Amino acid sequence: MKTNFSTLTLDGAISTKSASATKVIPSFIYASVFASFCIAIGLLWDISWHMSVGRDGLFSPPHIAIYLGAVISGIFSGIKVLKISFWGSPEEKQQSIKFWGIFHGSLGAMFCIWGAFAMLTSAPFDDWWHNTYGLDVKILSPPHAVLGLGMIVIQFGALISVIALQNRLGNNLKDRAKNHLHWMYALSSGFLLVMGYTFFSEYFFLSRQHHVLTYQVTMAALPILMVSVAYASPYKWGATKMSIVYTLLMAGMVWVLPLFPAEPKLSPVHNFITRFQPFHFPFILIIPAMVIDLMIGKWKNRNKWFLAAVLSIGFVVSFVPAQWYFAELQMSEIGRGWFFGRYSFPYFANPNSPYRYIFHPDYISQGWDLFKGLGIAVLIGTLTCRLGLSWGNWMKQVKR
Repeated sequence: MKTNFSTLTLDGAISTKSASATKVIPSFIYASVFASFCIAIGLLWDISWHMSVGRDGLFSPPHIAIYLGAVISGIFSGIKVLKISFWGSPEEKQQSIKFWGIFHGSLGAMFCIWGAFAMLTSAPFDDWWHNTYGLDVKILSPPHAVLGLGMIVIQFGALISVIALQNRLGNNLKDRAKNHLHWMYALSSGFLLVMGYTFFSEYFFLSRQHHVLTYQVTMAALPILMVSVAYASPYKWGATKMSIVYTLLMAGMVWVLPLFPAEPKLSPVHNFITRFQPFHFPFILIIPAMVIDLMIGKWKNRNKWFLAAVLSIGFVVSFVPAQWYFAELQMSEIGRGWFFGRYSFPYFANPNSPYRYIFHPDYISQGWDLFKGLGIAVLIGTLTCRLGLSWGNWMKQVKR
């Protein structure tokens, strides 16, 4: 006897005997996750490009990688929306959201389309901005803000597409399709964590990692992503797998980029280089991620404010000592080799800077200032963890 899943799947009737992962999971979801990967890779590559070459025009290879993500997500999601809107069955339209009174599609696909439009719109705007006001005037210029918003929306759309399908099909998924979705959930959430880290990376320079501001910004930016993913995860260790993807991607770029030649094309050149200079080595987020998963697994049904406070304390207690001493390791002679990429220095920076291999004296917290600052970090984290729990609870219920 065959069981029809036409009211459950997004691609029409699929029987349990003939269903495969590639049939149950729409192609636009695979495309969205791959687009999120392109954006994460392109962003880290672009930062390295600016450190090693300088801005080299609108169509530099990192920019192409970033905009490729926009094109892929926009095209695949757009085709899916048009297919359902004009040729879809009544069941498919009922399983979708209606937009502008005409279009039908999943929430994730809509996010990907909006993000693609924002990213592609920002490209000529950014080129004009640089030609008018100079090269890297500042990170958060108006075109960069539009571009960043578009990238985040696409990555969020990829994550929502995966979790919505998981919520919709639930236990009706075959093992192979379920494993595919679990991996895509880990990948899409990990790529989003890379974006979250990168947006606040100017507060995460190694020379500042003995100052409470680094950890306060961390608690403002990262727990909301990690807690929401862990709470909504359809499997155990959601935040841990998310942090593993984040770690491997960022560390992989540190290891791979220096294998390729690069020379500065802009002046002044204070530090002559011949290879790409990699970006930051990742935070040790695996430790607090494991704490988050364990706490949510144990107290998931407790009062949400209580859980948020416990999660924040657990994050600070596990993360701060680990990152504090890991930063010392990277500053030491041991940490200056290829593995951590500590030789990396932008072409426009003075290689003889007195603060290159020591913590900046203006960014060192001790005694009462450290204790008070970490207390503030816990309070900030309580708020962001509570938001993360609400976001995660919402993601658990998304089915369209």
